[in-house]
Amino acid sequence: MSDKRPSEGEDQQTKRSKPELYSEFAKFYEPKNHVDKKGIEADGEKGRIICGKTISAGIRAKIKKDIEERLADEKYVQRAPGLTVILVGENPASKVYIRQKENACKEVGIISTLLNLPSDTTLETLMSHIDRLNEDETCDGILVQLPLPDSLEGAVRDVIQRIKPDKDVDGFHPTNIGNLVSRTPTLRPCTPWGVMQLIWSTGVNPYGLECLVVGASNHVGRPMMLELLLNGASCQMAHRFTRDLEAHVRRAECVIVAAGKPGLVKGEWIKPGAIVIDIGINRVGKKLVGDVDFEVAKQNAGYITPVPGGVGPMTVAMLLSNTVSAYDTHRKEK
Repeated sequence: MSDKRPSEGEDQQTKRSKPELYSEFAKFYEPKNHVDKKGIEADGEKGRIICGKTISAGIRAKIKKDIEERLADEKYVQRAPGLTVILVGENPASKVYIRQKENACKEVGIISTLLNLPSDTTLETLMSHIDRLNEDETCDGILVQLPLPDSLEGAVRDVIQRIKPDKDVDGFHPTNIGNLVSRTPTLRPCTPWGVMQLIWSTGVNPYGLECLVVGASNHVGRPMMLELLLNGASCQMAHRFTRDLEAHVRRAECVIVAAGKPGLVKGEWIKPGAIVIDIGINRVGKKLVGDVDFEVAKQNAGYITPVPGGVGPMTVAMLLSNTVSAYDTHRKEK
């Protein structure tokens, strides 16, 4: 890492010694590769921005290079990775997210296909499409865009489980969650996996780090805690039944918030020097804001993600990473 001062617009990185990002993730799971002391050092610097846009751009560049190298390998049948996104209905927000994914796929060389089904699609029809894609050798990843229409919302669990685990690039299938529980991760939930890259970018040693996850959802909060445990952190989880959230936040060296409630975590609660990862994204008037009071929190936090531009780009980047991982399991030799 260079010691030069970051130029305007770049994410601010510390001068800590650390494994190089975007290379072998396994390095981050070896305590010997983290040379700084355990825990947060309040070095007096506050409000350093963890820029998900910059970090995700580096990951996408690495993925693009990886795909080019695979396509140049004459040992295998030449085809690009394939991702199919299923959208049921015309949810405007979902269409925005899908366009972002399509653009990212095009950038790195993944063939992205959108299957847009009408809002009155039956569960039987949706399942038949998933079954067909499960057997399609050109489709490496299947993503069913959530939320589903009200008529299918009660079947989300069944829909997720219908996707073959080795094509579940969202990482939500019970088999993939179970692999994370048993410390043998395969396809991982994209947002928690992306958050780990953001934490690593600070150079802070995750081993023994006192972490608090606020929000216990199946797709973010719970797998987030599993990712932290896998990396040696000491974890607590807060949820809607937690008493005295403020006390928990004040003790934490790393606070990760995914509750969907704007301003839930007050900025003055943040421990000096702490890492703050705000996964929440909420529309308040004409502004997008997170679950953390950003303006006050950045005065205490050593590192903090913005909303937008923090976690969101990382979720897309890790979807691409999962798609290439799935592709690797499906490639056929000539």
